[in-house]
Amino acid sequence: MSLHKLLVVEDDDDMAAMMAEYLQRQGFFVTRAADRNSTLAALEEGRVDLILLDVSLGLDNGVDICAEIRAAQDVPIIMVSALSADHQRMAGYQVGADDYIAKPFNPDLLLARIRAVLRRAHRATSLTHRRRASRFHFAGWVYDAQRDEVTAPGGWQVSLSSRETALLRVLLANPLIPLSREEIADALEDEEAAEGRAIDMLVNRLRHKTDATLIRTERGIGYVFATNVERQDV
Repeated sequence: MSLHKLLVVEDDDDMAAMMAEYLQRQGFFVTRAADRNSTLAALEEGRVDLILLDVSLGLDNGVDICAEIRAAQDVPIIMVSALSADHQRMAGYQVGADDYIAKPFNPDLLLARIRAVLRRAHRATSLTHRRRASRFHFAGWVYDAQRDEVTAPGGWQVSLSSRETALLRVLLANPLIPLSREEIADALEDEEAAEGRAIDMLVNRLRHKTDATLIRTERGIGYVFATNVERQDV
């Protein structure tokens, strides 16, 4: 089972609620933002697989936000706007939008466009960007990505294997988001991890060396990193 996380950027509360409710019914994990600052904050908080970005956001301009995001990462972006002239669409494409859909739109058409863009995009793109952070703080623990060091709340260092460290990185990039075993194996880029119960065994080893409560089993899906993660660039 694959749960894609969508970020709906829309300052009209009714429209945002309608889009979020519809997309959640279609099996997506949906979060919302209403302006530039909340959009960038949402991207910092964890993985985002696709952004639905309105062009007109009060004092903010969706085209400018798209350009700013695209300068930092390759997360897929679909522009959504009541402005549908060719030059307005071109403005979105020129700053890196993957698609452009005009309001009002048929929800089923929006869904089809989202799925088409997701098929073209590799999920690991935003994970790779997320992993560029130098340090992660979570539940009193610290992972220093530059030194590959894990420090427990008591201040002592915990020794992890390369595969355990790789799994921790995937989980830190996806806090509070359920991940299937297949998604974890894909993110690890490890063909052996996809075989049998290899992921379960790897998760159990990481649980044993860190804190078993950090990684929760999500019945029918896989696992979820069950705590917030703060990212620090140094």
